[in-house]
Amino acid sequence: MTNPILRSTVDHLVVLAATLDEGARWCEKLLGVVPSPGGQHPLMGTHNRLVNISSFAFPDTYLEIIALDPEAQSQRAPGLNRWFDMDDPVLHAQVARHGPQLIHFVARCPDVQPAAQALSALGLDCGEVLEASRPTPEGLLQWRITVRQDGQRLLGGALPTLIQWDQPGEAEPIHPTQTLPYSDLQLQGLQLTHPTPDLIETACLAIGLGGMQVQNGTPGICATLQTQRGLVRLTSPPPL
Repeated sequence: MTNPILRSTVDHLVVLAATLDEGARWCEKLLGVVPSPGGQHPLMGTHNRLVNISSFAFPDTYLEIIALDPEAQSQRAPGLNRWFDMDDPVLHAQVARHGPQLIHFVARCPDVQPAAQALSALGLDCGEVLEASRPTPEGLLQWRITVRQDGQRLLGGALPTLIQWDQPGEAEPIHPTQTLPYSDLQLQGLQLTHPTPDLIETACLAIGLGGMQVQNGTPGICATLQTQRGLVRLTSPPPL
């Protein structure tokens, strides 16, 4: 059984692009949707665009297209890398060669600290919990997120980064989907693959993340999206 106290859910998919313009063109061509403006992440020197992909199975979920911000630098201490392996030259070479691609997903937790501790108890180091934010027309969007010092995705991206949305002084935290327009995209399924699928299943149960399909294979994920053109599957790593 999943952990009934933590109750994690899929928060968003992460697509890495060389530039946001390239990511937007990829999204419109493949998925038939123009992504909405996002914003800048001063802590990491990155920026994004977003698409609402909420569905009955995955409520309050979005797709994030993210890229290095050419007008900003990471504010992390020297030697500390950005989130989602975004300082990995091999990953950037793959994106340069094959275009924007799904690289990861993020799970939303009501309290990120005990969820991180639950993974740590299994010998899985998801990193420290950082406070991050970005400005929006509706106010400052704030969250807490797990980031390793080396910036690596956990188990090759097969386990999620953990996030907790915060809004001091508000009864409920502000979430990006609250201001994102409805789109014709809906997340229908998310499959996780790893050579040790039992470990993936145990970790998902520990953080209260249910509904995941887990299979033996190369570390990565496969997201199935319903689009106007039918089902589209995004895989990480992508087929070469």
